Amino acid sequence: MSLEDQLLFLFSALGGINGLFLSAYFAFFIKNRDKTTYFLAALLFVISVRVTKSAFLTYYAGISSNFIQIGLTACLLIGPFLYLHVRSTLDEKKYSKWGWMIHVVPVLVGMIIIGYYFPYKEHRYLWQRRYDGILGWTLYFQWFAYVIYSTYLAKNSFKKVFTKAIESSTRDVWLVNIVLGIWIVLVAYFSNGYTSYIVGALSFSFTFYISILLWIFKKGKTSVFFEQQEKYANKRIDDLESDSITLKLEELFNKDELYRNPDLKLSHVADALGIVPNYLSQYLNDNLRKSFSTFVNEYRVQAAEEMLKANNLLTLEAIGNECGFKSNSTFYTAFKKSKGLTPGEFKKTLG
Repeated sequence: MSLEDQLLFLFSALGGINGLFLSAYFAFFIKNRDKTTYFLAALLFVISVRVTKSAFLTYYAGISSNFIQIGLTACLLIGPFLYLHVRSTLDEKKYSKWGWMIHVVPVLVGMIIIGYYFPYKEHRYLWQRRYDGILGWTLYFQWFAYVIYSTYLAKNSFKKVFTKAIESSTRDVWLVNIVLGIWIVLVAYFSNGYTSYIVGALSFSFTFYISILLWIFKKGKTSVFFEQQEKYANKRIDDLESDSITLKLEELFNKDELYRNPDLKLSHVADALGIVPNYLSQYLNDNLRKSFSTFVNEYRVQAAEEMLKANNLLTLEAIGNECGFKSNSTFYTAFKKSKGLTPGEFKKTLG
């Protein structure tokens, strides 16, 4: 290889290899892991395998056909894991434990069958974008379909990021960054007939390192939106704006009952209000003199009190869960702090 080819191979392959390491970090080492985190780790893993395969296939034509088969399987999983990550990030309701498998298992089973009856080494033409390349066209159609639907799901995040009139949160920017990144890689691979096959891997490396830069800012507790934060940090919320937030919060918590979500976070409420999280935090601390957890627990305790008065069938644990408490201990602690009695003691006073 020439020096230019060596540099291109190094840059493209490093993006994929670093993506594998970051995937392992999200899957095994990050704190407070949940399904959203695991889906992100899986997305990074499959796309990293895909681009690593592309880099080696471009410069090492004799690469094992088994590795190529694995890379194609990974490519078919990019769309499903992007969708699952976007969906789980936006959906505040609990998922069925194994519901995500309907997007993954058919791909794995299908590729095992295809690999057995139509191995890549003998049927390479099936994966090419030509008149008889049915598997190649299927791959890109599936990828396009999932990316388009994921974009549709994240449409509100796109509006917030690209519309100055609406404040965007860090979550919105991450979603837009991820979806656009996959779009870039998809278009790069689909158009490689007019450019070069290595462009797909290079595009991932580029978007990957941009994402790493954003992540470093976040880990360093220096938000990429530091200008917005500084803007609100030195500005007292006036009465008109405060009244507007109060009315919106009352609607979200009284009508929509957001407090019933046990995984409710400050960023979720801020997104629903159309403001940045630190602005909501400032409102709660300065105007209400309450922390976010205290504010939410007050609604939960009030709902629990009403259920205790009206319902003799549900257990205390069931009532706590229904009102958004994750555990009995947090339910009892919050209830006693507010009412001076434990839920059980309060129930006894009702006769």
